[in-house]
Amino acid sequence: MSKRSYSAEEKYEVLKKLDKQCSTYELESKYNVHHTTIVDWKHKYDKYGLEGLKASSTWKKYSKELKLAAIRDYLSGKYSIRAVVRLYEISSTSVLRGWTKKYNSHRDLKDTSKGRTSAMTKGRKTTWEERIQIVMDCLGNEKNYQETANTYNVSYQQVYQWVKKYEDGGDEALKDKRGHKKEEAKLTPEEKTNLQMKKLERENERLRAENLFLKKLEEIERRRK
Repeated sequence: MSKRSYSAEEKYEVLKKLDKQCSTYELESKYNVHHTTIVDWKHKYDKYGLEGLKASSTWKKYSKELKLAAIRDYLSGKYSIRAVVRLYEISSTSVLRGWTKKYNSHRDLKDTSKGRTSAMTKGRKTTWEERIQIVMDCLGNEKNYQETANTYNVSYQQVYQWVKKYEDGGDEALKDKRGHKKEEAKLTPEEKTNLQMKKLERENERLRAENLFLKKLEEIERRRK
C-alpha cells in the first residue's frame, strides 16, 4: 500500500514501465504503490491523458439521480465498486461509499451543491478498521482530507492525523493505545506469536479480496470491449 502521494509526472513514469517491463504486481513492490491503484492510474491516463493523473482541486457536482443510479448498480452486486466509479465518473470510491452509507441509513440524498462544505470542528469515535479504511480512501484520493472527512462524517483534523500516523507506522499506528492493552514489548512469546498470526490472517484476507476484485474488474472490462 502506498504511504505517500505521487505527482502526475511520477505516476506517468510508473505507467511507462507497465506491460513493457513490469506487471502491476512488480510495480507495486518496486514503488510501494498498490497494484489496484496503478490500474486506476492507467484507466485515468487512457481516458484523459496526463490531466487525468493530476489531483483535482475542484469539488465535483453530482445530481441526486446519478447518485441513486450509481448506488443501485453497486448494490446489485453485478459490478465492483471501482467499476461503478469509472462508469459514472465519480471522483473516488470513498465518495460512492459515503452515498451508499447515507442511502442504507435512509437519509436523503441531495444534488451536490457548488463549492465545498465546511469542515467539521468536532470528530467522532471510530474503530481501528474504520480508521484503516478512511486512510486508504484518503491516500487513494490524492490525500483529499476534506472530501474524506465529509464522506465518513469525521473531522478534517482526524483524517490528517490518521494519515500521518499511518505513513509513519502503518496499520498498527492507527490503534487506540488507551486502556489496558499490553505494550507489545511486554507480551509473552505466546502472545507475540498469536499477534503475528492475526496480522498474517488479515493480510491473507486482504490479498484474497484484492485478487477477487481484479478478476471481476477484468471480466467487466472484457464485456465492455
